[in-house]
Amino acid sequence: MFKAIVIDKTGDRQQCAIRDVDEAELPGGDVTLRVEYSTVNYKDGLAITGKAPVVRKFPMVPGIDGAGVVTASAHSGCKAGDKVVLNGWGVGETHWGCLAQQARLKGDWLIALPAEFSTRQAMAIGTAGYTAMLCVRALEKHGVTPAQGEIVVTGAAGGVGSVAIALLAKLGYRVVASTGRLSAADYLKALGAAEVIDRATLSAPGKPLARERWAGAVDTVGSHTLANVCASMRYRGVVAACGLAAGMDFPASVAPFILRGVTLAGIDSVMAPRALRVEAWSRLARDLEAARLDTITREINLAAAIPAAAELLAGKVRGRLVVNVNA
Repeated sequence: MFKAIVIDKTGDRQQCAIRDVDEAELPGGDVTLRVEYSTVNYKDGLAITGKAPVVRKFPMVPGIDGAGVVTASAHSGCKAGDKVVLNGWGVGETHWGCLAQQARLKGDWLIALPAEFSTRQAMAIGTAGYTAMLCVRALEKHGVTPAQGEIVVTGAAGGVGSVAIALLAKLGYRVVASTGRLSAADYLKALGAAEVIDRATLSAPGKPLARERWAGAVDTVGSHTLANVCASMRYRGVVAACGLAAGMDFPASVAPFILRGVTLAGIDSVMAPRALRVEAWSRLARDLEAARLDTITREINLAAAIPAAAELLAGKVRGRLVVNVNA
């Protein structure tokens, strides 16, 4: 038996609670994992609170991220005793996730934990940090260099934004953090932001084209914010879009793309190919200062993950929540 957060549904009513689960209830998979740490991501928040139909079948164990030790494996790429990381792949939506003390998963979904990180540090990074690295990689792939100008990061105090700032600053970019929590300015500057701006400057309906400012952008917000970021990009600037905290709409025009040659690069972390994941984690091991992780991380236990989900959706969580599933 092991403990897990379990989401179930009776009629139209969803319930979420910690309960004891028999190992025999675990879903199919060729690797069994003893989970050490997980996280509460935005998608986990939606799943646990039921604010959006993230969960596709019930009962469901949430937790799109996990890090731990393989206890049994029928997969050629894993063996008992290996430390591994999981991000995405529909886990916590269609397949039981890692807000639990055990998980059964497909070996193809797992990445060997880089030696530079502990399992706790891996979850301080989690999908948020891995997504941030995919965004940085997209800017680099499209030729954005520190010499070309400022990079704006929206939703800066969140998980993706926090790690993106730390990575970009380490790589020599001048980073401007956009946030609705100006009280977090010192925190953002400690991560490497050179300037902090109020999200209100980007979140209202704007013009098709605005004054050129940004050479690159990491956008976690969507909606009018993404439209305004695109409108204020410099010639041949690049926007890496990875979130929808303000909505799925994109009330923009084609003007930035056909008049300034702006590139809008979509970032998908859920189904990204394995080779891209391995590269991203390798880059994180090289370019993310481990000391920064303590700055952005708060550790909680499994029971606290349920109320934390609502706090996360309400914008009350700064940085990353790491869940010690055995505490």
